[in-house]
Amino acid sequence: MKGFKNVKAYLPDVGVVTTNIGFENGKIVYIGDDASQIEAIAEVDGIVVPGFIDQHIHGAGGSDGMDGTEKDLQIISETVAREGTTAFLVTTMTQSPENISKALVAVKEVMQKGEFAGAEAIGVHLEGPFISPKHVGAQPLEYVAKPSVEIFDEYDRLSGGNIKIVTLAPEQEGGAELVEHLAKLGKVASIGHTASKYADVESAVKVGAKNVTHTYNAQTALHHREVGVVGSAMLFDELNCELICDLIHLCAPAIRLVVKNKPHNKVTLITDAMRAKGMPDGISELGGQTVIVKNGEARLEDGTLAGSVLKMNDAIKNVVTKVGVSFTDAIDFATKNPAENIGVLNERGTIEVGKRADFAVLNDSFEVLQTVVGGKIVYKNN
Repeated sequence: MKGFKNVKAYLPDVGVVTTNIGFENGKIVYIGDDASQIEAIAEVDGIVVPGFIDQHIHGAGGSDGMDGTEKDLQIISETVAREGTTAFLVTTMTQSPENISKALVAVKEVMQKGEFAGAEAIGVHLEGPFISPKHVGAQPLEYVAKPSVEIFDEYDRLSGGNIKIVTLAPEQEGGAELVEHLAKLGKVASIGHTASKYADVESAVKVGAKNVTHTYNAQTALHHREVGVVGSAMLFDELNCELICDLIHLCAPAIRLVVKNKPHNKVTLITDAMRAKGMPDGISELGGQTVIVKNGEARLEDGTLAGSVLKMNDAIKNVVTKVGVSFTDAIDFATKNPAENIGVLNERGTIEVGKRADFAVLNDSFEVLQTVVGGKIVYKNN
């Protein structure tokens, strides 16, 4: 069998240990002291961790999920593999029904083929159009729509049933009904781009809301007379908190505040990256809007943050070196926690026998040395 011999690896409930990992047919079949049956796929001078799962990413490498083509999805797949990501949700945005539909059909077709240049697209994060006009962020206001079970069902049909997360504003007319509908379908209703107050969040949680989209950003802030979405996110243990840990969207103390107040399994690192990730600084685009990328920041012409150019390995580095989170906790935030949140922990997110052979190999500086998807090296840092 192929595998890793005599490597340091992060194993669940154990920590970082020296071991051997064997895999066949894309699955882990052995973890232990016996290396005699393993043929090493590469020399490893780093720590083997589970492949990262990005549940909120729009694009990379000059391509966006909204471009709606297999070519663009493959460019994103190949680009994010360089940062240790092995699975991701193609994230749409508030746009015309025609453009959203085109993007969803493209994801369905690529997933049906099941062939990826790097990381695997494992579903869709539908970010909008069911959001608040008061908190659009970098989403085009003209395409904002009221939450609708019927419209969602059509979008999900077009995606092949692959929508995993829906970002919505639960305080909007039809919001509560859509949250309840998503919960019944086993999909994640995520509170985001919203003017919700505590009472709105409480009501949404009661009918099944499970996630908060890029916590702190494009939502009501914490105030001592109305705790808003930010305060509610920390009060309700049911809610998983997405965090863009580029130290631009959030300062280190803001990240620390969430980590301190949430159960360990309810913090998830995301990149929320747009097409400029992996590209030189300059002019880019998001949803038909001009984006200026400079010094690691992506902003609309009016200064509004427009997603990020963050790499997942850098997000992990930031929470370890700037926030004070332990290495293994930070890895969980990018692997186990998103896998649990979107319902794929049975096959991804930790290094265990029976799970997919998806790995990232990191050095002491959090640089990605290798990325392995389904037992095959898809990226190697030469």
